[in-house]
Amino acid sequence: MDISHQEQGNYPGLPVFSSLKAERVVPAVREMLETANEELERIRRARPGWETTVLPLELLNHQISRAWSPVSHMNSVVNTPELRQAYNRCLPLLTDFFTRLSQDQVLYEAYCKTEQEEKGLNAEQKQVLKLAIQDFRLGGVGLDTNKQSLFSENTSKLAMLQSRFEENLLDAGNAWTRKISDPAVVAGLPASLLESAAANAKDENLDGWLLRLDQPTYQAVMSHAENRELRKVFYEAWVTRASNQGSQEGRWDNSEIMDEILSLRHANARLLDFDNFAEYSVTPKMAASTAEVSAFLYDLAEKSAHRGQEELTELTDFAGKTLEAWDLAYYSEKLKQSRYGISEEELRPYFPIDHVLQGLFSLATRLFGIQLESRNDIDTWHEDAVFYELRDADGEIIGGLFVDLYTRPAKRGGAWMDECVGRIRTRQVCEQPVAYLVCNFMPPLAERPALLTHYDVITLFHEFGHALHHLLTQASFPSVAGINGVPWDAVELPSQLMENFAWEPEVLSMISGHCETGMSLPQDIVERLLGSRQFQSGLQMLRQLEFSIFDLRLHAEYDPSKGARILETLQKVRAEISVVPVPEWNRFANGFSHVFAGGYAAGYYSYKWAEVLAADAYAAFGEEGLFNHEVAERYRQSILAQGGARSAMENFVAFRGRPPRPEALLEQAGILDPAASPA
Repeated sequence: MDISHQEQGNYPGLPVFSSLKAERVVPAVREMLETANEELERIRRARPGWETTVLPLELLNHQISRAWSPVSHMNSVVNTPELRQAYNRCLPLLTDFFTRLSQDQVLYEAYCKTEQEEKGLNAEQKQVLKLAIQDFRLGGVGLDTNKQSLFSENTSKLAMLQSRFEENLLDAGNAWTRKISDPAVVAGLPASLLESAAANAKDENLDGWLLRLDQPTYQAVMSHAENRELRKVFYEAWVTRASNQGSQEGRWDNSEIMDEILSLRHANARLLDFDNFAEYSVTPKMAASTAEVSAFLYDLAEKSAHRGQEELTELTDFAGKTLEAWDLAYYSEKLKQSRYGISEEELRPYFPIDHVLQGLFSLATRLFGIQLESRNDIDTWHEDAVFYELRDADGEIIGGLFVDLYTRPAKRGGAWMDECVGRIRTRQVCEQPVAYLVCNFMPPLAERPALLTHYDVITLFHEFGHALHHLLTQASFPSVAGINGVPWDAVELPSQLMENFAWEPEVLSMISGHCETGMSLPQDIVERLLGSRQFQSGLQMLRQLEFSIFDLRLHAEYDPSKGARILETLQKVRAEISVVPVPEWNRFANGFSHVFAGGYAAGYYSYKWAEVLAADAYAAFGEEGLFNHEVAERYRQSILAQGGARSAMENFVAFRGRPPRPEALLEQAGILDPAASPA
């Protein structure tokens, strides 16, 4: 059943990444699904009940997830043509299996009968049933045979198209480089980036510098390159990836893929009698309707618009000229330095990665009593990856964490946490949760360790918050353990709450240590850093709202007779929301992986929705003490331990004692005066 798993240390069934061969994947998946189908038939013939229907399906889904996880993960972090081909051959097989499962009338009726008739079920078991029955309905169990077939066909196509979208983006980014031999062109770029670029050039037998189109390089160029033309070249390359514009025009174009993705999503939503995919997407979330989401987003936009326009005017006045899109980050960095005397690059020496990780793990110990220790006897997929063992205060092993932090070719961009092994506690199986934590930071060089910006630190804290959600769950059944079963617009609460700790002076002291002197961040720099926290918060808020409203309207307003209208919709939203200049050839949407390749379709608003929850939840630490054990334990037990075993609103109220206050986010961003908000 498993694809290359074995006992490692104290962890049964961990993936053996080094022995996972692409040529073995497809046969193993076929064999796994053949066995799974036999098990399904046995379950279908059994008398409906928790022990005979629900629990066996929980175990079956857990086994499939545990087997497929390393394949999917390696396709993202060490992509090869052979692995990509195997992955794409397996996607339709897995999609078909789970679509048929979700449309199985016999199993659906067995779940409904169990929910209605079985006595003595606890709250977690009832939640498992409730969410599964909802998934059956959203999966098309109520459709007739012809419509089920069409729904299944559309779902399989969607899986393949979303994979191709991500592949095109990866290939487009990997194919683009900039060779530079003139020192004047790279003036202003951080020394750490130039060292890395010089090493890249040397590897290719070139003189000078070779700049790649990865996220750390792009951000550094946009924020620090004095050469305006270099900034423009990088901006154009970044915002035209996988599109019909720019230097790679049409080569890995995602445009038709995006159109087809939207068409298929809409078609499936209509098959289920939803007006559009946005309504389908919102159904399992915290938000009650697309109207509520739209009102939430536009209310934030209205309250942030004046602040954003003021900040843009201020930036333009500071620059002394009309600004183009490739000027904004550069002059913003200059303005921040002028006002606060602080720069992200100047902070790098204080945040060597090992010291940051040690401090982050110490923070987790102070808050939750847990310990993370590295293990060198656990197999990984790359020399950059490290496995950490997680123990509770009593020394009991409660989970594991794979950490892979550096950018490299053949690795998907961005940062994420994903499940390697889910937690399960039954009479038949007991397994601890294991997570992947992946980032794309600038790697170390021979003469220096990897150094992070404070922005990088926040990203690391964010993903670690997700990891804690997965690792500290106490749910017994995989479908509601960790982030599973958590509404998508609440799943970012733990990650965004953790970001706040990266701004606390006491935590900054724990995670900082100069790479040469070992000194923590000096108090005067801490004060300047904290002073900069709300810098351009209006512009940042409007940018995220632009993405969220675009995503929502793209799916809510889709009309088959008119097509996707992606650019048209984006331009309309920008006219309403944005205050910054964007060139006509910008093709941001072609790289919008969250929506077109990830799980955020018609749900990108979740970041803002959950940010409200996180801002309000974190305020409890401010009110009752940053390291107050009672607060941290209440948060752990009310939210992290519960996972999806209870509704997100119940979890929040259990922690906070009341529903969330929408004003909390605006107060945190400095857009709303706390004194002006209702008590």
